[in-house]
Amino acid sequence: MAEDELQIEESGGSSKKMMIIIIAVVVILGGGAAYFFLFSGSDTPVPEQSEMAQGQSAQPQASTANLGTALYVAMPRPFVFNVPGSGRDRLVQIKVQLMVRGSENEEIAKSHIPLIEGTLLQVFSNSSADDLVTEAGKITLREDALSEVQRVMNEISGANVVEQVLFTGFVMQ
Repeated sequence: MAEDELQIEESGGSSKKMMIIIIAVVVILGGGAAYFFLFSGSDTPVPEQSEMAQGQSAQPQASTANLGTALYVAMPRPFVFNVPGSGRDRLVQIKVQLMVRGSENEEIAKSHIPLIEGTLLQVFSNSSADDLVTEAGKITLREDALSEVQRVMNEISGANVVEQVLFTGFVMQ
């Protein structure tokens, strides 16, 4: 009698497992199809009718394409430094990536990473904690870092290798 009950329970459990597996497969396939349809569009933006009516064409996009593709050079380690503040000194950690155009500029930037790191650390350490608390202070710091890196790279290679300095992480304690 007990053996009959065990056999009945085992057969009922396997059909429940099969039903759960079927539902999981359907959900995964539905999610994959939704992802495909949402993200399989064209990568080139379509100019809006208002831009075409105003006589603006896609020339700025073409000039950017002539410069090369945007590549990102990550600094190997985050910058950690102290900055003075009105109440107390603060410890700041900034993770940086450089945006360059074209593989030639990427190679130049990679070959001069120690110089770029030294330049960025010098710019970062000249800031104050009161400035870095505000969004405007962070933007100013990023712009100062960009202009200084471009100046140094222009002296070395004769070209503005770095197009943007991007903060991918910013922590202040």
